[in-house]
Amino acid sequence: MQIRVLGCSGSIAAGNRTTSFLLDHDVLIDAGTGVGDLTLDEMVAIDHILVTHSHLDHVLSIGLLADSVTRRRRAAARPPVVIHALPATIAALRLHVFNGVIWPDFSRLPDIHNPVLRFEPVEVGQVLALGARRIEVLPASHTVPAVGYAVLGGQGAWVFTGDTGPNTALWQRLQDLPVAALVIETAFRDDEHALATISQHLCPSQLQQQLARLQAPADVFITHIKPGEVETVMAEIGAQVTRHRIAALRTGQVMTLAD
Repeated sequence: MQIRVLGCSGSIAAGNRTTSFLLDHDVLIDAGTGVGDLTLDEMVAIDHILVTHSHLDHVLSIGLLADSVTRRRRAAARPPVVIHALPATIAALRLHVFNGVIWPDFSRLPDIHNPVLRFEPVEVGQVLALGARRIEVLPASHTVPAVGYAVLGGQGAWVFTGDTGPNTALWQRLQDLPVAALVIETAFRDDEHALATISQHLCPSQLQQQLARLQAPADVFITHIKPGEVETVMAEIGAQVTRHRIAALRTGQVMTLAD
């Protein structure tokens, strides 16, 4: 299995794309602006989108992708693209995005019998079977209902925390999960600790406290840093003493996970 980083920035600017990962060729994990770098053929191949939460930087490409692929998927008699998300996230998308005002409801288009999107609720602890792949829904703690995801491989898991502040339930689960790679967000500098706490993100000092709960050394990749802040945030993280190997995630990076 391969995970391709389409976007890993906390916001947009030239060269910065928001959160999205492509698992193999047919599964998106979140659908931020990074989806726009896919070719049309690559977009048509997407069959599943796993959404962590309803915030715009993680979902804004769902509707645009649906609009782009409708004709080709219909011509090929392809089934709907399945949007996997918490019930509260699905409700938010229906109410605030796919409402005919912000964007058409592609769960009813091109017609109600053959829509291009289908919503499928998930819950924390559930393991999704997408072909031969197994993906566990992980707990997250954010300002809106949120989850993370673990892609389970034969020699360890690729774990994406999603947007989350301090989260005891997550680390309790990860203690029992062989972590091959951990993608975790650190959105703010340490002098923005109060803002990180209010918005339920992490700053470097909070990241250090959270990673201390993971006993086995792991490859840790930092995501969701704001444009222009990467050097500062990573310098603060690099000054810490840790058992883990930590680096900034990069758009275009490809990770391989043993089946």
